[in-house]
Amino acid sequence: MMRKPETRPRSFWLLALIFSLFVLFMYGPTLVIFLLSFQGPEGGLTFPMRGVSLHWFRQLAEGLGVVDIGAALRRSLALGVAVMLLTVVLSVLAGLAFRRGFRGASLVFLVAVASLIMPSIIVSLGIALEFRLLDDLFKGALGLFGMQDALERYGTSLGLFTSALGAHLTWTLPFGLLIMFAVFNRFNRAYEEAADDLGATPWQRFCHVVLPLIAPSVVGIGMFGFTLSWDEIARTSQAIGDVNTLPLELQGLTTTVTTPAIYALGTVTTLISFLAIGLALGLAWLLRRRRAGAA
Repeated sequence: MMRKPETRPRSFWLLALIFSLFVLFMYGPTLVIFLLSFQGPEGGLTFPMRGVSLHWFRQLAEGLGVVDIGAALRRSLALGVAVMLLTVVLSVLAGLAFRRGFRGASLVFLVAVASLIMPSIIVSLGIALEFRLLDDLFKGALGLFGMQDALERYGTSLGLFTSALGAHLTWTLPFGLLIMFAVFNRFNRAYEEAADDLGATPWQRFCHVVLPLIAPSVVGIGMFGFTLSWDEIARTSQAIGDVNTLPLELQGLTTTVTTPAIYALGTVTTLISFLAIGLALGLAWLLRRRRAGAA
């Protein structure tokens, strides 16, 4: 007896419609900005489009007023790469430490993830205050030891790879740590025991057994580290000092630039984010395929 094809209940179609509207709401603005960035020289900030060209991307390359977009882009890329590398290294080391267990591990974990629930602007203000207090301490020490030349040349410890880097790590490290917890909770220790039986040292066991197995997740941590840093504004705004990253410049330009050049800049930043995600997913897929082939 043939079974009748299963029919979807009305609730399924209702939920499918809600999900479709949610996806449209989430990605629709990005698509609109992408389309409007390719307008002709006479284009405006709204539809209808007036021609199709790369005019606004060429203008973006030439610069937007006094803002050096290229320098801001390089700063954001450099900071994103630094945050990515530190997030990967520190998350893996922390995951290994929590896996072995130590006294006070629960408290350390709660302190590490607490920054996820703290307002980002408060974190940024707190870090900026800390570094200004350090500035006062350094200046006082230089004056105490009579180092007047150094005191006159001293500016501030606030900067891209000091306070801003620390601010971004307060955002990326908890995600990396949570990923490592999930990875090691389902990690099969039998592989390590087999390596021990074969006489492997702890370093050989990590490099040749543990790391290849967790490599796709490590790539995911790197992707999180870069993309979260690349798009961050609130935690950067007060802690970066006298320079700006690309998201901060983009935020400032929204009040002064009234041409589709601002859309071109938004398109470029979005494409870089998607490129980073694509590279991470591709690398993770290659690592999984290589591991499956080795098995």
